[in-house]
Amino acid sequence: MAASQRGSGRARPAREPCLADRMRAALWGPAEFVGPPGPGLLAHGLAVGAAGTGAVTAAGAVGMWAGPPVLARGEAGLVVVAALVVYLAVLRAGRALVGIVAVLGVCLTLTVPQAAAGLALAERGRVEQARVASVERVPGHRRSFCELVPESPHAPPGTRIWRGCTAATGPGDDLTIVYDPRGRAPLRGSAQPHERRATALRPAALALGVALMSALAVVRSFRLTASTAQAETHRKTHRKTHGQPEGRTPGEWQRGTQGGTQGDTDDRKRHDREG
Repeated sequence: MAASQRGSGRARPAREPCLADRMRAALWGPAEFVGPPGPGLLAHGLAVGAAGTGAVTAAGAVGMWAGPPVLARGEAGLVVVAALVVYLAVLRAGRALVGIVAVLGVCLTLTVPQAAAGLALAERGRVEQARVASVERVPGHRRSFCELVPESPHAPPGTRIWRGCTAATGPGDDLTIVYDPRGRAPLRGSAQPHERRATALRPAALALGVALMSALAVVRSFRLTASTAQAETHRKTHRKTHGQPEGRTPGEWQRGTQGGTQGDTDDRKRHDREG
C-alpha cells in the first residue's frame, strides 16, 4: 500500500538509522510517517482489532448457547488469538506490542467463557438448595470453598463452589446453587449483584485493550516501501539539479519565479513612464 494511502502523505526524510532507532522500531514498530496516521491505515488497524476481539468473544458466546461445547471451553479463542499474533508478526509490527496483544488476548479468552456462563445462568438457570459436605478456608484469601455432598442433584461428586460460601458457612448447611438445564454452563453458587457486574466488566475491559493495542500495532507497523523511498530520493535529486528550493513543489516554485519576474517588469515600466 502506498504512503499516500496508508500514511498521512508526508514521509520522513531518509537517513541512516542508528542502533537506538533499530531497537525502537523492533520493539514498538517503525511508524515511518509524520503527523497523524492516514484514514486508510487507521481503518486497517481498527478493523484488525475489532475482528480479533469480536471473533474471541463470539466463539465463547456461541459455544455457551448453541454451538459446539468446545467453543465454550476457550480453545477456539486461543486459536483466534494465535492467528491475530501471526498476522501482526507478518506485518512486522513491534514485538512489544505483539506481546501485549498476546497476553491480553489469552486473558480475554479465559474470561469470556466465565462471563458467557454467567449470562446463560441468568437467562435460563434453575435455582435449588444443596447440602454442604465440607468447607475449606484459604489462608490470606477472602474466598472459602464449599464442597457439596455427593447426593446433591445436578452436581457431580466433589463439586466445589465459592459463590455464596462465606466464613459463616459450615458443614451441613444448605447452599443456594444455580445450574444450567442444558448442561452447557457449569454449576455455581448464587452470585451477588457486585459479582455479576465484575464478571461482565472484566472481559469488556480486556476486549477494549486487545482492540486498541492491535490497532496501535498495525498503525505503527507502517514502513516506507522500496518504491516510495526511491521516488522520494528521485524527487530531491530533481530539485537540486534544477535549482528548485527544498520544501516547495514544482508548481509553487514556478509560480513564485514567474510572479517575481512579472513584478520586476512592472516596476521597470512604471519607472520609464515617470522618467
